[in-house]
Amino acid sequence: MPDACQRQEGSTATKVVAVAWLLTAVFYFYQYMMRSAPAVMVPELTGAFGLSAVGVASLVGLFYWGYAPFSLVAGVCMDQLGPRKVVPLGAATVAVGAILFSTADPTLASVGRFMQGAGGVFALIGAVYLVTAYMPASRAATLIGATQMFGMAGGSAGQFVVGPVIAGGLAWDRFWLLMGIIGIPIAVLLLVFIPRPQQSPDKPKGSLGSAVRAMGTVFVNPQSLLCGLIAGLFFIPTTIFDMVWGVRYLQEAHDLPYSLAVLRSASVPFGWIIGCPLLGWLTDRIGLRKPVIVGAGIVLLGCLAAILFVPPGTFPSYSLGLLTGIASGAAMIPYTVIKEANRPEHAGTATGVINFLNFSITALLGPIFASRLMAAAAGGEREVGHYQSTFTPLLYGVALAIALTFLLRETGPKARKSLEASPAPAGLPAE
Repeated sequence: MPDACQRQEGSTATKVVAVAWLLTAVFYFYQYMMRSAPAVMVPELTGAFGLSAVGVASLVGLFYWGYAPFSLVAGVCMDQLGPRKVVPLGAATVAVGAILFSTADPTLASVGRFMQGAGGVFALIGAVYLVTAYMPASRAATLIGATQMFGMAGGSAGQFVVGPVIAGGLAWDRFWLLMGIIGIPIAVLLLVFIPRPQQSPDKPKGSLGSAVRAMGTVFVNPQSLLCGLIAGLFFIPTTIFDMVWGVRYLQEAHDLPYSLAVLRSASVPFGWIIGCPLLGWLTDRIGLRKPVIVGAGIVLLGCLAAILFVPPGTFPSYSLGLLTGIASGAAMIPYTVIKEANRPEHAGTATGVINFLNFSITALLGPIFASRLMAAAAGGEREVGHYQSTFTPLLYGVALAIALTFLLRETGPKARKSLEASPAPAGLPAE
């Protein structure tokens, strides 16, 4: 009887965690939809705020200035406080940020966009924390990939759903107000369903000092820095090129109509929906991380080169965007690697560190790419050559990510089994 009761309690606890993870993934979908939506309403935002295209790109980019630094805050909070105390607050912050963005006041909108990033980061880090803290390690990459699948589904919906809605007559400010209102019940549901963390009697009470030490331990691990750089270089073709300039590139460089450009651009995040769980499953299946990252990087490099330099119509419609997104899904594998390369009790902090490094790259490089594009066009109409000269460095970035992957220590299940079967070399981080 006691064994039966324990099994029943364990099954119930697993279901509760699964529901909590699913709701957190829905929160990730919600914030990612707002992250990508500005790409389909640049003319409306330009007119409403009285800004140039570069000004709008800078305003939209404030999302990452909130997202990147608060990744560290979110990671530490997960380890010190648990997800139940912080993830619902993050959802409420995103909701308020959306409402502020709808005011069309440049100052309030800037604050609101920053809040969307600062609160939105708790979605991914909360979901990854639930996976790494409560789910089997053998399924970690698959479930983290599934989490990103939800995010990119939101990113895709922010383009192919929101674009036609805006074109159909819904005012841009009404859209943001509606999104803010939707965020409130999401925050409430998260508060209700995320379980309270189980306090272990031998676990020391969290403090600022222990949080700082945990962050320092993760940061000084070279494997952590490699993971952040690789993920960031895999992400920026989507976060900077596709989600900000993708629609305009297809309109201005290839003369596609707005409705078709939106759908073509949305094929990239739709590819992430396929690639994240697929590549996560593949790396768990073969028990190795690095070969999947390298292979996907080579595919991504080829796709980006084709998008920029191959004449339109050479490949079937949507194929390049879809394949780009699928290959980009390998960016989530380093999120598993960094957890495996650091101590288990630092799982939340490790996720925060890689998210900080990842999206700091987007925050820093986004305005630079926008300025380069404006300088290339010299104030005139933007043409295909301007986009090519501006975004060619993305190819160098992906090539660098592939090279850096060879410096990563293999942490997959197969490598861990081999390590356990032989004496560990001196100097390896404890796991």
